[in-house]
Amino acid sequence: MKISKALLVDPERNSLYGCAAVALSIFVFAYSTRFGQVFVLAYYACWLPLLLVDRRRILDCYWRFGWIVAFAVLACLSVFWSAAPTATARAGVQLLSHVICALIAARTISLHTLCRGAIVGIFVVLLYSFAFGQYNYDPLDGTYSFVGAFSSKNQIGLFASLGIYFAFSGIFILRERAAWRLLALVCGAVSAVALAKAQSATSVLAIVATLGAVGCLMVVMKFPPSIRKIALVAASIIAVVAVFAATSLGAFDVVLGAFGKDSTLTGRTYLWSQGWEAAAQAPVFGVGYQAYWVQGFSEAERLWAEFYIGSRSGFHFHNTYIEVLVELGAVGLVLIAMLMIRVPFGFISRLASARHDPVSLVAFGIAWMFLIRSFVEVDVINPYVVGSFLLYYVAGLLASPLGSRHAVISTGQRDPFLKAIA
Repeated sequence: MKISKALLVDPERNSLYGCAAVALSIFVFAYSTRFGQVFVLAYYACWLPLLLVDRRRILDCYWRFGWIVAFAVLACLSVFWSAAPTATARAGVQLLSHVICALIAARTISLHTLCRGAIVGIFVVLLYSFAFGQYNYDPLDGTYSFVGAFSSKNQIGLFASLGIYFAFSGIFILRERAAWRLLALVCGAVSAVALAKAQSATSVLAIVATLGAVGCLMVVMKFPPSIRKIALVAASIIAVVAVFAATSLGAFDVVLGAFGKDSTLTGRTYLWSQGWEAAAQAPVFGVGYQAYWVQGFSEAERLWAEFYIGSRSGFHFHNTYIEVLVELGAVGLVLIAMLMIRVPFGFISRLASARHDPVSLVAFGIAWMFLIRSFVEVDVINPYVVGSFLLYYVAGLLASPLGSRHAVISTGQRDPFLKAIA
């Protein structure tokens, strides 16, 4: 039986394949450590073969992705100065191939399809955690938290907050109907329950800030472009002043106190200070990608012991920029900061002049959430995690030419949503 190429790579016709591929990928990101490397191979099988199906569509204007892949390329090159070259070589290739998969997804599936696949995938991930999950004791703050089938409450908190965001986007921005609207509602409800049980302050604050920012943009989009630009500038200034005032008045400590945490973020500030000291040892290029948290290295072993990490793996400095500064130095810090800042503000620039652009609005929310989380978590610099896949996906949308966004939207006759954004 011969399968039409369009059913695999045409965003106007591949919604079934794209939805299934995204859902499977998200499940792999959640539980690949539990089910092994076969799951990772299944993830690659979803995206890499599409290069063979329609190479011209995927590689069109590939030079536009230079600023996107720069960080992953540097991670691979760091093998030449890495303190643990074997670990760096393996992780660098994994990251680069992971980024390529995300960019292939950006060229072959629409954001509407991604949203549907994410709702399905996150719903299944959370159901699995409810069925086979557990509560863990946190020796740092002396509380029990629901971690599901993960090793940390922050991980299930991330998936739960993404479930809430994609449910919100599907209902209020992309205007899903019938069965998809119902599934979005159910996924949002399940995600809210998981987030409440996990008690992850980071995830709660991130989703609240993201929904607030997207909600404000939805209101601003109702104004004419000339007024909209002024409103966006004013809103940005007000947001910065509000954050500064809330911090000065101790509002942040009050929020943390509601979750049973103190202003040290349960040991994070100490961990950050240790990161700064480690970064000072190799300030320009770092110690190598994923070459710090290596078993047998004295500093890593010391911090694992201090933070009760019995597995001696899966730990980080709980700050994306400090983690990058340690591993890839100032050069890596510049590259990741450029990615984290350029993507959300690139979509704001599009929204400032667009008549109706739900794709940019949803994509902004994704990038904004990970920008907020980047100051207290490490979500976007590792392979086979949902954060890096989503960030590089929306970066791929931003880098694609407007005329060929979503792999060239021509007539939009097959999908009313695509017709609306074309």
